[in-house]
Amino acid sequence: MPDYGRGTSAGATVAGLAGADVDDALLRLSGRVLRTPVIRSEQLDAACGARLWLKAENLQRGGSFKVRGALLAVERLAAAAARGVIAQSTGNHAIAVALAARAHALPTVIVLPCDAPQAKVRRIREAGAQVTFAGTTLADRIAAVAELRELHGYDVVDPYDDPQVVAGQGTATAELLSQAAAQGVRLDTVVVPIGGGSALAGACLAAARHGVEVVGAEPASVPAFTAALQAGEPVTVPARHTIADGLRPDRIGDLPFSLAQLDTARVLTVEEEAIAEALRSALWQARVLIEPAAATALAGALEYAREAGRGTDIGVLLSGGNVEPSLVARLLAQAGGPGAPAG
Repeated sequence: MPDYGRGTSAGATVAGLAGADVDDALLRLSGRVLRTPVIRSEQLDAACGARLWLKAENLQRGGSFKVRGALLAVERLAAAAARGVIAQSTGNHAIAVALAARAHALPTVIVLPCDAPQAKVRRIREAGAQVTFAGTTLADRIAAVAELRELHGYDVVDPYDDPQVVAGQGTATAELLSQAAAQGVRLDTVVVPIGGGSALAGACLAAARHGVEVVGAEPASVPAFTAALQAGEPVTVPARHTIADGLRPDRIGDLPFSLAQLDTARVLTVEEEAIAEALRSALWQARVLIEPAAATALAGALEYAREAGRGTDIGVLLSGGNVEPSLVARLLAQAGGPGAPAG
């Protein structure tokens, strides 16, 4: 699991966003999203030699933390008399936008990759959105969004580069820090998954003022943030298959990169089997069903915690739980390693 170390900044305002925007988002979201629990597992702690604080956003409305940013972004557009909204996504942002738009009676068009998980497609349609499919890459979806925007005159809710979305996603980390503090614990590190970067950027905004390090974890198959750090700017990477479908964007967002490039302490690349094993471990040892994107963060946290001098208390953003039942069945059938329950 290679990593690329980074320095930390004082959390100054970047790209017009600062920690105060996360505070404002918390107020605006009060009573509209679930304050999801923080879960502990003695078995996971023993496995990595640290105390893990698991923020269970798999239990959030819409099945992921993405509803936080979507509610804020769609609310702002509705107040500006938007005719409708369009969003591209690998799944969870789309579900969240569809739910948020339904609350404002806004027509919604969603662009998904042609191989999007059927469980997520169903949830989007159940929320009343129209679904269209476009290729398998981020560029394919962006091109489709541009055409649909021209056709319908709807506003776009970008999953990565909308400041409302980034601030909203940061509230999940802010809550995690607060919930740990309520138990007398100051977290040393928060580990979040990296796809298009909104979770990472939001975590950096929320954590900087508290002196808490932010570590990102992304699939080794789609190392978009790692490549961006090496290049000094967002770049498109070859997107190989990953079971972490929520982390398959092949390019980090411009806004997330500008926010996270200095305030991310480490970025870890996680192999597929480690993601699968973390999903099994979450189910067997913490009794939570998470999707592979969330398992990527857990896998990164387990690896990171085993290193010397990494602190005793590590928060983990379990970003979502919208997972295909068939994938869970397959991963459980492949079990038999150290994560398997004793029989």
